[in-house]
Amino acid sequence: MSAKKKEYGTFNGITMNCELKTKERSGVINPIFTCQPAGAQFASIGIRDCIGIVHGGQGCVMFVRLLISQHFKESFEIASSSVHEDGAVFGALNRVEEAVDVLLMRYPDVKVIPIITTCSTEVIGDDVDGVVIKLNEELLSTKYAGREVHLIPIHCPSFVGSMVTGYDTAVKDFVAYFAEKSEPNGKINLLTGWVNPGDVTELKHLLSEMEIDATVLFEIEGFDSPLMPDGNHVSHGNTTIADLKDTANAYGTYALNRYEGTKAAKYLENKFSIPSIIGPTPIGIRNTDTFLKNLKKMTGKPIPESLVRERGRALDALTDLVHMFLADKKVAIYGNPDLVIGLAEFCLDLEMKPKLLLLGDDNVTYGDDPRIKALQENVDYDMEIVANADLWDLEDRIANQGLELDLILGHSKGRFVAIDHNIPMVRVGFPTYDRAGLHRYPVVGYGGATWLAEQMANALFTDMEYKKNKEWVLNVW
Repeated sequence: MSAKKKEYGTFNGITMNCELKTKERSGVINPIFTCQPAGAQFASIGIRDCIGIVHGGQGCVMFVRLLISQHFKESFEIASSSVHEDGAVFGALNRVEEAVDVLLMRYPDVKVIPIITTCSTEVIGDDVDGVVIKLNEELLSTKYAGREVHLIPIHCPSFVGSMVTGYDTAVKDFVAYFAEKSEPNGKINLLTGWVNPGDVTELKHLLSEMEIDATVLFEIEGFDSPLMPDGNHVSHGNTTIADLKDTANAYGTYALNRYEGTKAAKYLENKFSIPSIIGPTPIGIRNTDTFLKNLKKMTGKPIPESLVRERGRALDALTDLVHMFLADKKVAIYGNPDLVIGLAEFCLDLEMKPKLLLLGDDNVTYGDDPRIKALQENVDYDMEIVANADLWDLEDRIANQGLELDLILGHSKGRFVAIDHNIPMVRVGFPTYDRAGLHRYPVVGYGGATWLAEQMANALFTDMEYKKNKEWVLNVW
């Protein structure tokens, strides 16, 4: 991706611009993202009766499970084919066959088994598609005859793309495998993207208020799991096989995120003529308004007075904070691209100044994103958007290039940059593990707008107290 600069004009004789560019060095220091298989694993945990097999070394599962478990503070199931040195030399398809057999023996309720490749097994050229055909013809038709089992190859070479592209690929592969045309179901498909249980609850609330029947994919609300009298339960998603099959019978598909669900939405549009709407991610008042208007357009359902009042309460909460505390605060944001762009748009609406946006993968289409083009057209100060970035890009600009920040927004992996440079930080995105319970709160919808703004304000309040900086401002209330 070549650098793209859009000059906005001059202010006090200084040319303002918003520049989109790639990282200027090779190699990665403190990555923002992990790899494609992680995204495929995150998608798979949203499906009921599903346990994925990651075809690669044990670390390809262990470290991803650690991240997801740290984030949700919950237990769940993902398996590994546990490829060792001999498999890397001679091929390891026998490990897939053994893994499927063991998984089906130990878990009698499992019906969906995605087989997720990794860099090592893609490099050695293991024919995962071929072994799925073999298992269907031999193992499943004999030892497990009469049992419903779906083996789905998902190709995730981790030397390209990121966990975001892996998630997008897996969502499309699941939908393409199961979608089955029958009778219209009177529903829409809602592809949430990479969200938290709190986001799903908020989205369901908005749909319920509009009386819209929707199939929510891939449904991780259940990862806020209860501890019951009869013992702890392994967390699982709530999207069923029937839900996935029925995606072909909806009258519309709404993908909240451009980079986390578009492939599946376009597949359903091209294969079954189901119209789709892509985004914008409903972060902040403006984007939530657009989300509801698009739902009204897709379904014909009116936006009820209850949501108008919710919007009003959110606006009132933001008005309490914007002029006095948030305006002109300089922000750096990193994480999943749809989240980063949505947060940047929200910050701009709060009169804040996102100075640096870090997108952690090498997606060459960022320059075509209409949201980024809008930033380039309308931002009236210097802003950098860096693709294929890492957290050294953040630290280097602070430590060596004079970037002054009032706030950092991002997941827990960047906390040491905030600590070392004494900059307040609000944790948002995946993975977040050094603050309690954040996955229970939404960042989408009117509820998410209120929560985010108050989190940012509280971080700034705490920083003012800690640094003894303008504490008198807090006395106005």
